[in-house]
Amino acid sequence: MPTFEFEAMDARGEEIRDVIDAPTEEEAQTTIRQMGYFVTKITLKKTKEGATAKGPKKRRGMALGGGGSKVVTTFTRQLSILQDAGLPIVRSLKILEGNAKPGKLKNALLDVVEEIEAGATLSEAMSKSPKMFNRLYVNMIKAGEAGGALEVILQRLADFQERAEALRRKVKGAMIYPAVVISVAVGILVFIMLKIVPVFTKMFTEFGLTLPAATQLLIAMSEWVIKCWFLLPLIPVGVFLAIKLVRKFRHGRIGWDMFILKLPIMGKLVEKNIMARTTRTLGTLVASGVPILEGLQITRDTSGNAVFERLYAKVGESIREGDPIAKPLRAYSTLGFHPVCLGFWFFAGALPGMLVMVLPGMAMIGAYMALGLGGLLCLSYIVRMKARVVDDLVVNMVDVGEETGELDTMLYKVADTYDDEVKVMTESLTSLMEPIIIVFLGFAVGFIVISLFLPLVSMIQGLS
Repeated sequence: MPTFEFEAMDARGEEIRDVIDAPTEEEAQTTIRQMGYFVTKITLKKTKEGATAKGPKKRRGMALGGGGSKVVTTFTRQLSILQDAGLPIVRSLKILEGNAKPGKLKNALLDVVEEIEAGATLSEAMSKSPKMFNRLYVNMIKAGEAGGALEVILQRLADFQERAEALRRKVKGAMIYPAVVISVAVGILVFIMLKIVPVFTKMFTEFGLTLPAATQLLIAMSEWVIKCWFLLPLIPVGVFLAIKLVRKFRHGRIGWDMFILKLPIMGKLVEKNIMARTTRTLGTLVASGVPILEGLQITRDTSGNAVFERLYAKVGESIREGDPIAKPLRAYSTLGFHPVCLGFWFFAGALPGMLVMVLPGMAMIGAYMALGLGGLLCLSYIVRMKARVVDDLVVNMVDVGEETGELDTMLYKVADTYDDEVKVMTESLTSLMEPIIIVFLGFAVGFIVISLFLPLVSMIQGLS
């Protein structure tokens, strides 16, 4: 008889972890409920006999690609169409596996078909491939199997993934243009520093000219670039690796995610994007029949931001104590103070001054600039640290949804509202980046031209 591992809550709200023997998962859940527990998670326990009874697996191709969100979205839509047409699930999966390109999805479908033919359900089989089918996906499939409406759940899941994919593409597309332009501009400026400025420097030295301060600064920057050109790619890579290292720790991740949410313009875009995704996730799970506690846990795990993970964890704890969703959603949505976040703000302000410090004769000026800008940004963070990440609009609509029994509908409306706001902000940001980049390039080129031509003008006047 199969053995199931389960997590449950007793009448006092304490967490229980145990195993139980039952012919099917449904009977196991029924038995656990009769024991007076509320099931939050149940999985089939692996055994050596069960692992070897299936026989050798088919050979798999090399999984070098074919596992992105776009591929899974397309697969879900195709599977929902086949199920709506009335085809058996194994035949549908074999058709899609045959049409799939070699990669992660094809290998995962081969494993899923083998698991189902060995007696597992679709959700159990998909849970064995977590890199392709996450907890959200598996739990929605499980809810569809329990309610006998798998084709409806697949359609809902496909709609959800298509909306999320469209939003993701729009945000990424808006970032491509400024990234390409800035990269090309930096490359051109580095070329000028390496090849053009040294020629003028040699000419000025031969004529023995007294150089203006702007020209001296430009020559110092050029000499630094010539000597330390290898630091130009190493500095951003080093900053990236340092952030990755800090985010390995729990407090470091929370501090970084707080810092991102409070960035000017970009922070609001990230916040609204996460709110749109998490409310749509929770609404889809609730509409599919997933218990609210399990839905909140899945939403927390798929939010992708430590601040929202903490928020949804607090909401789940409050619901276990008998509170509605809206009350803890308002109470725990304040960011608050975090020392790691304060450190990130100081570093962001001090970074320009630190770069100035490496120039010859600019160490003191750079130090004052680093301390001043770093302190100013720290003060700005302290002033704004009581801001909330969940607006009153979300809280009120969730409250109305709970009172009317239409929580899923209200969550969908919140997600649609934030989707529209993200779309508008993305288009506005794209339009705003264009003049900012032009002004930056104009200032940089103008500074170089003026710095080089001022000594030339003095030289011509001296010759005349």
